[in-house]
Amino acid sequence: MNALDLARWQFGVTTVYHFLFVPLTISLVFIVAGFQTAWFRTDNPKYLKLTRFFGELFLINFAMGVVTGIVQEFQFGMNWSDYSRFVGDIFGAPLAIEGLLAFFLESTFLGMWIFGWDKLPKRVHLASIWIVAIGTLLSAFFILAANAWMQEPVGSIVNSTAGRAELKDFGAVLTNPTVIWAFPHVIAGCFMTGGAFVLGVSAWRLLRRPAEDGAPFRTAAKVGAVALLVAGLFIVVTGDQLGQHIAVDQPMKLAAAEDLQTTQSSAPFSVIHAVGLQRQGDRLDQDPERAFHPGHARPQRPRFRASTTCKPSTPAQYGPGDYSPIVPVTFWSFRLMIGAGSLAALAALWFLWRMRRGRVPGRGAVAIALVLPFLPLAANSFAWIFTEMGRQPWIVYGLQLTSSGVSPNVSSLEVAITMVVFTLLYGGLAVVEVGLLAKRIRAPLPAADAGGADSDQPAAFAY
Repeated sequence: MNALDLARWQFGVTTVYHFLFVPLTISLVFIVAGFQTAWFRTDNPKYLKLTRFFGELFLINFAMGVVTGIVQEFQFGMNWSDYSRFVGDIFGAPLAIEGLLAFFLESTFLGMWIFGWDKLPKRVHLASIWIVAIGTLLSAFFILAANAWMQEPVGSIVNSTAGRAELKDFGAVLTNPTVIWAFPHVIAGCFMTGGAFVLGVSAWRLLRRPAEDGAPFRTAAKVGAVALLVAGLFIVVTGDQLGQHIAVDQPMKLAAAEDLQTTQSSAPFSVIHAVGLQRQGDRLDQDPERAFHPGHARPQRPRFRASTTCKPSTPAQYGPGDYSPIVPVTFWSFRLMIGAGSLAALAALWFLWRMRRGRVPGRGAVAIALVLPFLPLAANSFAWIFTEMGRQPWIVYGLQLTSSGVSPNVSSLEVAITMVVFTLLYGGLAVVEVGLLAKRIRAPLPAADAGGADSDQPAAFAY
């Protein structure tokens, strides 16, 4: 494997690994804030116990997400220097705002929430966790705005002399049609993850310790199930709108998702299909007015496409060539995304049915509770694989090819060394994460008092 292949594998693996923690952080903080709000309004100790219990799990996950995110960013300079040079004027703006505004907002008020249980008024302490929750949404929005520009580059021009894209309209970047639908779609996926996690943990506790944990975790299980179902319905609506936009803006991605070898209207959707099993070399055909013909000679590809606008109109402007994504990966990641999410929603319905009128699910539900949190995580991972692999061979759609973004002076050996180091590091972090979560999930419920840093089970340990 050359340096480009290794760099792509490394960034793909670290990105998917990092995104295992992000959706749980975004959704779990809102669920924790909801439990604390219920305690503030009712003074019911059940909600305080749930706040502290899931708050500790949130803190562990938040810390791990920060660590993996920082490691991921090193790759922009290490392996993708030409890409960073090309997009830095645009890509840097939303990422800088995310770091200076959203992340510091989260960190500051999270510290107040962790250490302020005995020191802040209840109203102020409650507000701090809600500000953290808002900060996670802002952080997600600015990062998705940067990614959306790679999918649909708007609000900028390409300076052919300098060989880089330049920002002209930051408002257009933030109101990119792609991010308008991608943001609610991703957030819905986050709440499916958080709902499944809360439901799975609560169902396990409810089944293993019904006498001790019955009332609090029955409530938490219902909250998780409802959150999972509502988010699932919302993700269908936003996904449909995003898919319609992709059909216009990136027709090759949607064609690969359906393995359409020729342009056609009212194309059928297939659940089971043998794509990629014997036809690894197949390429997609497209309308000649909109794309290439596979029989054309492959041109010499430029490092970037000079243009007066960053809004690509048709792939025909790129010249004849092969602009197909890897069809099997795009096709199957699209179906696995839908399949894993649908199974999670069905499991939530099953739990709600079995818990109706005060009932307790059977012992067989333990296995479902253990598997359930991993289904939305898998759906989110396959969604990102579909999003990024379906854009190939472009790293910035219509402007820069992925092969043109890799660092020119980095050898295969150097990338391989860093890939091994990152893999070992992330493997160690995974052991720590699972160990801490398992320990806290098995631990007794925290005491029904508002004590924090001075209590026997301080939430501050995870910080």
